[in-house]
Amino acid sequence: MRILCLITDAFGGHGGISKFNRDLLTSLCSHSDVKEVVAIPRIMPNPPGILPQKLTYVTAGLNSKESFFSEVLHCLRLKPRFDLVICGHINLIPFSYLCRRITGTPLALIVHGVDAWHPTRRRITNYLVGKIDVLISVSEYTQSRIQEWAGLGKARAFILPNCVDLSLYGPAPKNEKLLARYGLKGKIVLMTLGRLDSKERAKGFDEIMEVLPKVAEEVPNIAYLIAGDGRDRNRLEEKAKSLMIEDRVVFAGLVPEEEKADHYRLADAYVMPSRGEGFGIVLLEAMACGISTVASKLDGSREALRDGMLGTLVDPGNPSEVINGIKLALESPHRVPDGLEYFSSSNFQARVHDLIDAIRESRS
Repeated sequence: MRILCLITDAFGGHGGISKFNRDLLTSLCSHSDVKEVVAIPRIMPNPPGILPQKLTYVTAGLNSKESFFSEVLHCLRLKPRFDLVICGHINLIPFSYLCRRITGTPLALIVHGVDAWHPTRRRITNYLVGKIDVLISVSEYTQSRIQEWAGLGKARAFILPNCVDLSLYGPAPKNEKLLARYGLKGKIVLMTLGRLDSKERAKGFDEIMEVLPKVAEEVPNIAYLIAGDGRDRNRLEEKAKSLMIEDRVVFAGLVPEEEKADHYRLADAYVMPSRGEGFGIVLLEAMACGISTVASKLDGSREALRDGMLGTLVDPGNPSEVINGIKLALESPHRVPDGLEYFSSSNFQARVHDLIDAIRESRS
């Protein structure tokens, strides 16, 4: 098999979707019947590092739609035979559908979260979503949300949850240098890691800040570490001041991949009462470090916690529930929860292989 993947980013990228795409490409390349995977990313802010064998990573079309489109056409002219086209983001559907028409092969769309929960602003994109052959969702919640509006017809649907490399994360003492960097020595630390997005505001930062004064009445040395950056940071900083908790809220900024595990280990509880999470890979990473987690029961996060089997689920719109969830997490022992291996890298690889086999068999 030869597989063409049009993606936002992967190797050399940052964030949850980038990580998912790296895992996907690596798993595709490990399939014994896959000869080559050609991946064309839209962006690559960092060097790609070591690439999997059988992966052709095309980076000549970065940073502009025109260059990306030109490179897609160039790849199709060079080697037009593919057995599957994978679209890694709903906004890339127009490019991906063109590849489907040219190659005559099935088109699989991967959807992650809130970007696919409602029709997009582009009519052509919404129309072409209904033309896909395979829908791959990171959670049942995201699958149900896109199925509400997309008119997917006979498209086959698969669930492919995110994974965590358990060899890269694990319980360990708090890093003294990081404690000193953020002034957290002697503090009880709540933590959330995510992009500070002024358009979404759905990670749960606001909800935690709003209950922090109440939590502080019972836990005087409580602090809240916000890891990540974005255009909403200034608003959140001002909100901390207005709530008079600026001395309790620490903004870490963008955290490099190699420092993520040590940042999770600073936390006494990982808290993310979100409203727009398609899955929440950060929950897996925190749990792999032995940190008790609090997540939302209203979005895809509940599936990352396996409906509460791995952590505490709360309604982000209910402050009392959020507070009680934080208390429960702080009282829980630091350990990797039983059942987290369900989301291991090896299980992810097996799911990808089964998915490819199922798509191929349906064509035979």
